[in-house]
Amino acid sequence: MKQDRVKILVIDDDPKVAWILSEGLANSFEFVSARNGSEGLQMVTTEKPHLVLLDIKMPDMSGIEVLKKLNKVDIRPEVIMLSGHDDTHYVVESIQNGAAEFIKKPFDVKEVEIHINSILEKSRLKREVTSLRTELRARSQYDAFIGDSHKITQVKNLVEQVAGSELTVLIRGESGTGKEIVARMIHNISGRSEESFTKVNCAAIPRDLLEAELFGYEKGAFTGAHKTKPGRFEVANKGTMFLDEIGDMPLELQSKLLQVLEQQEFVRVGGINTIHVDVRIICATNRNLEEAIGKGRFRDDLFYRLNEITIFLPPLRDRKEDIPLLVGHFIDKYTKLYQREVARLSEGALEQLGTAPWPGNVRQLENLIKQVVVRGDESIIVDLLAAQALPSGARSGFAATQTPESQARPFAGPDKSYSLKKRVGEAVTREEKGLISEVLTKTNWNRRKASEILEISYRSLLYKIKEYSLNEIK
Repeated sequence: MKQDRVKILVIDDDPKVAWILSEGLANSFEFVSARNGSEGLQMVTTEKPHLVLLDIKMPDMSGIEVLKKLNKVDIRPEVIMLSGHDDTHYVVESIQNGAAEFIKKPFDVKEVEIHINSILEKSRLKREVTSLRTELRARSQYDAFIGDSHKITQVKNLVEQVAGSELTVLIRGESGTGKEIVARMIHNISGRSEESFTKVNCAAIPRDLLEAELFGYEKGAFTGAHKTKPGRFEVANKGTMFLDEIGDMPLELQSKLLQVLEQQEFVRVGGINTIHVDVRIICATNRNLEEAIGKGRFRDDLFYRLNEITIFLPPLRDRKEDIPLLVGHFIDKYTKLYQREVARLSEGALEQLGTAPWPGNVRQLENLIKQVVVRGDESIIVDLLAAQALPSGARSGFAATQTPESQARPFAGPDKSYSLKKRVGEAVTREEKGLISEVLTKTNWNRRKASEILEISYRSLLYKIKEYSLNEIK
């Protein structure tokens, strides 16, 4: 497929300038021209040039004025300033306002070509760096969402599928399951990743203040409103708005949110002017919204509008195979943070963690490991779990929507030395360690290949190598 040619817009009241450049560089670039600043600004929108050659002195508005207006364009082309005056003041002001280069008239066409190619190459490299940073941010979010269980893999796959769309996403799950992490993952691999990610916790702000916080207010709208203040939706323009605990939003505000979702517009508190925004909305809740609708606490039309894509996050008790990975991650994180030396947890300690109900999910596990690292004693796990246990039925409202099979069983504490479960666990550990060692030897310690043969993730294999203190024989 033929690649589009680079288009250059020449804005100069002298028609000879555009003619000379077009004649001299027609084989390399496509040229369009404008005779004044107003026409040039219009053509930036219609022609979408890659680069603008802009004269400093023009009759209707100066090149500096045009340059300042170009800085407000969403996708701004690179700009080279042209001038018949070798005035340092013009050069400095042009560069300060974002011009890439300043060329004095009369110019040599070949010299202009060199400048154009240099600027286009820098622009290409800048885009590549931006793309790489976006990819690294997205990767860091994936790394923050620890787990390779089937359910977590399904969540990650769904995130990748929906991130590039503009659909509203509703993230549902119990407290502590990682809803904000998933919201940031979606933002960081979306087309809005270079714009702001704005979070508002609807449950943390008093209902009397939430409307002003979200939509802003005009001066004099209420006592204490001494000046106009933009709301979070205006701050989030072009980016992503994350509304956490949406199930706690007051009913009277839900209609205003619905207007933003459907029309991308709203009115500030105490205002009369309609404000338009371009915002992608992601919401999260641990509430049973269907139950709230039945009780008249949540609007059904808002629910269906939020529910374009729903991502359910499983509780930790339903993905216990991820616990060793999470434990390893949190130990690494807090030993570095607190500068402590803590070994991997023993098999007995991991077994205790695997039988706990985890009403607080990953957040509870993280807090527990933090205490183990600080105190340097894994024997406190039993007491910590007992102290953190919630009475039956005390979990969040979201848990009420789960099936009976997913409800946790009471924590039974450590087993005695004759426990069948303990003996079987020790046998499995010996077999696992031996099998991993055998496969690593056969693959000459090619960890990637070994993880494929063992049918486990590369990260899990690295963790188990460290856990079992396996060392490559040189």
